[in-house]
Amino acid sequence: MAPWPELENSQPTSEKYTVKADGEQSAKPEKAKETEKDDTGTAITKIELVPSHSTATLIEEPTEVEDPWDLPELKDTGLKWSERDTKGKILCVFQGIGKFILLLVFLYFFVCSLDVLSSAFQLVGGKVAGKFFNNNSIMSNPLAGMVIGVLVTVLVQSSSTSTSIVVSMVASSLLPVHAAIPIIMGANIGTSITNTIVALMQAGDRKEFRRAFAGATVHDFFNWLSVLVLLPLEAATGYLERLTNLVVESFHFKNGEEAPELLKVITDPFTKLIIQLDKSILNQIAMNDESVQNKSMIKIWCKTFTNVTERNVTVPSPENCTSPSLCWTDGLYTWTIKNVTYKENIAKCQHIFVNFNLSDAIVGTILLITSLLILCTCLILIVKLLGSVLRGQVAAVIKKTINTDFPYPFSWVTGYLAILVGAGMTFIVQSSSVFTSAMTPLIGIGVISIQRAYPLTLGANIGTTTTAILAALASPGSTLKSSLQIALCHFFFNISGIILWYPIPFTRLPIRLAKGLGNISSKYRWFAIVYLIIFFFLIPLAVFGLSLIGWPVLVGVASPIVLVILLVVVLKILQSFCPGSLPQKLRSWDFLPFWMRSLEPWDKLITSLTSFFQMRCCCCCRVCCRLCCGLCGCSKCCRCSKCCEDLEEGKDEPVKSPEAFNNLAMDKEAQDGVTKSEVDASGTKIVSSVTAL
Repeated sequence: MAPWPELENSQPTSEKYTVKADGEQSAKPEKAKETEKDDTGTAITKIELVPSHSTATLIEEPTEVEDPWDLPELKDTGLKWSERDTKGKILCVFQGIGKFILLLVFLYFFVCSLDVLSSAFQLVGGKVAGKFFNNNSIMSNPLAGMVIGVLVTVLVQSSSTSTSIVVSMVASSLLPVHAAIPIIMGANIGTSITNTIVALMQAGDRKEFRRAFAGATVHDFFNWLSVLVLLPLEAATGYLERLTNLVVESFHFKNGEEAPELLKVITDPFTKLIIQLDKSILNQIAMNDESVQNKSMIKIWCKTFTNVTERNVTVPSPENCTSPSLCWTDGLYTWTIKNVTYKENIAKCQHIFVNFNLSDAIVGTILLITSLLILCTCLILIVKLLGSVLRGQVAAVIKKTINTDFPYPFSWVTGYLAILVGAGMTFIVQSSSVFTSAMTPLIGIGVISIQRAYPLTLGANIGTTTTAILAALASPGSTLKSSLQIALCHFFFNISGIILWYPIPFTRLPIRLAKGLGNISSKYRWFAIVYLIIFFFLIPLAVFGLSLIGWPVLVGVASPIVLVILLVVVLKILQSFCPGSLPQKLRSWDFLPFWMRSLEPWDKLITSLTSFFQMRCCCCCRVCCRLCCGLCGCSKCCRCSKCCEDLEEGKDEPVKSPEAFNNLAMDKEAQDGVTKSEVDASGTKIVSSVTAL
């Protein structure tokens, strides 16, 4: 066997590793001596040394690769309930109640910030979004209509707003139903950006960000894949229009009451103190009403009085009179009696910006920044509170309840039950964005798995359409049929997507794609922002711009790009499953330049571009942290003063030699080359029996 590195001439410490006759280890050599007499009567002390064991791994055993998608164990690091005294138990109960109340408060402000964020987006880009609907010739193109739905919903941050605009245009015969269906599909895609933005707030922890971003983007991939299949099918066959028309004609629906807005009852008292909008202006802009182009969307008067009175008015000729009996001539003028409606303002609204003379863009920018700050703060505090509450037994029960399937052979029922739960929760909160955004931090900390979040998200898609159906049933008689048909198109579109991408486990592509994107984004966190910009802004804007030029230009530009994407996908599949059928050069992507097959060069470029701002941020953070440390009195080497330093993962620790071969603990006789096996001054012989490594 090879000697221990750097310790070939070392000798064990005899004083520390001596053993008594009964086998007990002793630290003092005097107590470990056994006195025996040889044939000549000379006393012999026998010292037995314990075996020295090396801490070096002689044979490296293969370590199991940790699956990054396994749910973490939320361990309880505090005292157990049985170990607490009466005072500690009472204090623990009050702490739990306080944390639960704080969680509800932060969740309330989180939902309110989402509502204010939607209002801010409408103020900043609402009028621009309304103008997208002006050009009916563009919306006759299904692809252009789809990207208009995406852009409008992203700009106003509300699929219900964009859907209501579409319903108003269909009811006014400005837009046919077959042209409105692609816009509804695009609105379904655009509404999924909210929980993706919420997932970005968990980018501080790579593991949490991997799970949270994958849980958010599984909604995106479901919507994109559904549109990729169903939009060409609808353009070719019109099955959604025919199916919904058959349902509306077969069942004689009557006007009903409006859907109960359970969440609005709680959040409106607070959000109405911040901002109130006149959303009818968006509908009028979409219908090409020029009179509201320069009108502010900020609501000033909340209480008005409308009165209709009869007045004498002049008309150009007797033919313009309301009736011959109500028409008379007085010299050069012809008079008649008409009903005149006038509006009287009674009471102003009570929100913050009611008395400010600011433009919509300035107010929207202020609200956008403020709501994003509140959203980030609430989300961070919610994650911290959930991390402290969901530990030990509580975490085990919740994770087992949410993620465990029914026993065989009914395990397949669990997913469909999760779809119903998601639909019910979305119906209660009246918004799929609120439900999926509230679920995102739970996915990040590991309470809900991606496999369980997927059916819950599909249920949220169904729940938001049932709300739209109930709202359509409350419409007046003139718009009942059109609004109900649009709401049913949204419903059957999501049902068709679920049939495509859920029943068979092999077809659950959104989960695999979301996991792949989560792995990439956790390694290169800037890629998450690039993904949002490309898929929700650049691609829709490019398609919309090419549609303005003309349909032939759009086909000419898009066809080569689609062919290249299909070629890459087919080649990737063959590389994974049938590499032998490909030439040697095409079995990997090594034939491409490094920047085309890896994100590492782009990561270095982006890191170098942002290093200047990071240095400034770090200096600011260090000053703030040191000021905080000075106020609270903690030491200068506290953890927060190193907030800008990246911890190196997997540092190599120096290998420590066994304590038996400690050079500092060696006997002087061993260091001087003198052996103790000789007879000492008292005439005692020492016999050492050393066990080798």
